[in-house]
This record gives sequence, structure tokens and C-alpha cells, in this order.
Amino acid sequence: MNTTMNAVTTQVGYEEHLNSRNKEEKAAVEFTGNVGNLLYEKGIELVLFREHLVDRSVSEILNLHNYAREVVNKPIDIFITSTLAKKLTKMDSLAPSKIDIGLLASQWIEEKSNFDSEEAFLTNKLADFLNADVSFEPRDVVLFGFGRIGRLAARELIKQAGKGQQLRLRAIVTRKVDKDIIKKRAALLRMDSVHGPFMGNVTEDYENNALILNGQVVHMIEAQSPDKVNYEQFGINNALLIDNTGIYRDREGLGLHKKSKGIERVLLTAPGKGDIPNIVHGVNQKTVDIDNETIFSAASCTTNAIAPVLKVIEDSLGIEKGHIETVHAYTNDQNLLDNMHKKERRGRSAAVNMVITETGAGKAVAKVIPNLNGKLTANAVRVPTPNGSLAILNLNVKKETTVEDVKSLLKDAALNGSLVNQIRYSFEEELVSTDIIGNTCCAVFDSPATIVSPDGKSVVLYVWYDNEFGYTKQVIRFAKHICKVRRLIYY
Repeated sequence: MNTTMNAVTTQVGYEEHLNSRNKEEKAAVEFTGNVGNLLYEKGIELVLFREHLVDRSVSEILNLHNYAREVVNKPIDIFITSTLAKKLTKMDSLAPSKIDIGLLASQWIEEKSNFDSEEAFLTNKLADFLNADVSFEPRDVVLFGFGRIGRLAARELIKQAGKGQQLRLRAIVTRKVDKDIIKKRAALLRMDSVHGPFMGNVTEDYENNALILNGQVVHMIEAQSPDKVNYEQFGINNALLIDNTGIYRDREGLGLHKKSKGIERVLLTAPGKGDIPNIVHGVNQKTVDIDNETIFSAASCTTNAIAPVLKVIEDSLGIEKGHIETVHAYTNDQNLLDNMHKKERRGRSAAVNMVITETGAGKAVAKVIPNLNGKLTANAVRVPTPNGSLAILNLNVKKETTVEDVKSLLKDAALNGSLVNQIRYSFEEELVSTDIIGNTCCAVFDSPATIVSPDGKSVVLYVWYDNEFGYTKQVIRFAKHICKVRRLIYY
């Protein structure tokens, strides 16, 4: 009798869970449709606590909601966000914008008793977005160099195309362009051993030396020198050129690009030398005069990973001194097999060795956060992984603290304020490097790994980063800022 009752109870529980999941999946399908309608019909992009929602599967959408519930500690579910998204599609006067539906859902749970309806709530929260004039002309972009960062930047620029487009990829410049080069470049864009296939269409146009990417014509241009290209003959004007080669890093070298017709601004995807502004978007982009400056650096992937976290600690606890050790994926600068190399140890096989090498991140971060000048040392160990890196921040702080306080500071920064795009708060105790690949944040704070000394004055933080994709997202964010094509943002 008891066995039968247990079986019946188990079957009922099974059916309840299955039916509940089916309802969630149906709501997610409707939600995804409304996300697409808002983007392509109104130029409104919805995100869920900074996570992109376009081109996501139903399971991915539901998993993002699970993460949101854990981090925010509120009952945010797909039914709430789906309802709010549907209401947003009915608001005809909303300006093109980027809206965090997770934040809205969280606020609705807290404040719904103050409003008669979801419509009244959304009208109140998005009052500044109604009938707002945020018109701008999309800015042409040229990618100078088409390596790891260049190809990821191309993917992102094409992915973000559509109504409300801010940056439009118009050309890719390489040392040589012919049929074989175009074929190879197209293949490398289609397929990637780390990041997977490009979820779009790539067509070679050999006759016109171009790639057709999701219907957009992108010219392939040959150039031996950055000052010898006439971009205007391709209909490219007042463009932002993103230099991914790392060959030119000072003002004189990068200034050569501006001698080519059609280029107005230059953004380097490596640390800049001399007086070139080194910017980590979200941390110090407001310190640069974008009206008068025309040459910029997006700093390094490591600087982008550590600067947001260091800023939170410096602003809240103060940093006396510290050491940064980066455990970094190998790069093309290293040898696949042992061979000659101009730098020590980098000549040894990257695929089978851990290699101690230098990093300029300690000094570079002081250009981003001047208060840290002279306070940090840094070194790096390259390891046999193709992507996904880890920064270990060993800091002596001025104020006594606890593990709980440190976690609380970084959790708040990940959800509120100017660093929500930069810091992701991870509570996953099984996190490893491959889990970081494809993360849109440049810094993933590993909260369970946090260490604080008994006296509360020494803190060890572990910060993961996708040294390719996470960095590329930062480059695109900063590019929009300096080109003045940023939409209204509700974060």
C-alpha cells in the first residue's frame, strides 16, 4: 500500500514539474519573440542583468532567469519578464534604447503595490525614454588587421546590425587581398576553434574584393602602409578605424591612419604608448575629451579585467599595495613548438608548458586609476589553454574587511552603477576556465574563491576573463562612446 502511494505521489510530482517546465518554455518562446520585435521594429534592445537575449535558445533564456534569481535574490521569473516585454512592445513612444528587463522585473516585484498596472509602472520608470530625441547617424568602422580580436569585432558589429544600428562595419584591411586571401579570411570568420561557428551568413564576393556578411557589403582592402588608403572611394567617410595589429602604438604611428582619406578617429586594441589615452570603458572613459582627442587605446585584456575590480576595492576599502599575477592563455606571440624567440621563455612550446613572462598590467592600470600609481607589481604565467584567463589580485587594504563585505561590494557593483557591463558576479563553486569563454563581461569575479586574512587587511581576489571576447566587447562599448552613437540605457 505504501509502495503504491509513493509511486502515485512520485508520478504526480513528475507531472507537476513537467507541466511547470512546459509553461515556462512557452512563456520563453513568447518572450523571445517580443525581444526580437522590440529590437528590429523599435531599435530597443532588452538585456537581462546585462546578458544579451538575442539569438538565445529557450533553455538559455530560462537559465539566465535562474542566474538572475540567485544573484538578486528575488523571485524573478520568465512570466514576469515576458509580461513586461509584451507591454513594452505596445509603448509606441519609446526611444531607441537598451533596457535591462531584469532590473525592471526586480523593481516591479518590489513596487507593484504602488501602481495600478504594468503599463503605469513602465511609464513611470521609462519616463525619460518617452518621445526622447536620440537620433544619430551610424558611424562607419574599418578594421585594420583581421586576427583574433579583429574577427571577433567583425562578428559583434555584424550581430548588432539592424534598425538602430550604431556602428556599421564597412571594410577590413589586410596586407594582401586576392581570391585565396578572401577565401581564407572568410573561412576563419565562419569557424573558430574557441568561439564556435559564426551564427550568420558569410559569402565571398571575389569580383568586388568583398565579403557579404548577413547582407552587409564589407570591402576587403589591401594596404602595405596605413597612410596609403583612400577609403572615400569605397563610400567610407568620417570613419572610426580599429587597429588590431598592435604594430603602431604611439601617436605618430597611429596618426598615419588619419592621413588616409575617410578616417576621422583611431582606436588601438592594445596598450597605447606616450600620451595616448588608455581607456577601460566603465572605469575612466569620462576622463578623455572625445570632442578633441582622435586617437585612443582600449588598453589590454588584462587591464580591462582587473581595473573594474580594483576600482571597487580602491573606492571602498583603499589599496595600500598589491601584486597581480595573471594566469593567461597562450597567444600567437608564442611558439607552438620550441624555437627562437626574441623574448625569454616565449620560444618554448606554448602547448605543453607553463611559461613565466612579463605583463605591463600593473603599470597600465595606474594610467586608468591614477591613485594606484606605484602601488602594484605584476607578472604573468602563460598556460596551455587557447583562451580564458585568470587574474589573482593580492591586495593590502587600508580598512579592515571580511569575506562577506568584499563579496557584498562586488555583488553590488555587478548589479548597480557604472560597472554592470564590466563585472559579473559568479557564485558557482565549480567554475573553471572554459566556463568563461563567451562571457560578455571583461571581469568575472569568482566569489567562492575570495580570501581575507584574519586581521582583515589582506585580500585575495580571483577574477576570470575571456581575454578575447570579453575584451572585444569592451572595445565595441568604447567605440560607441567615442563615436557618440550610444543609445539611452536603463540599467
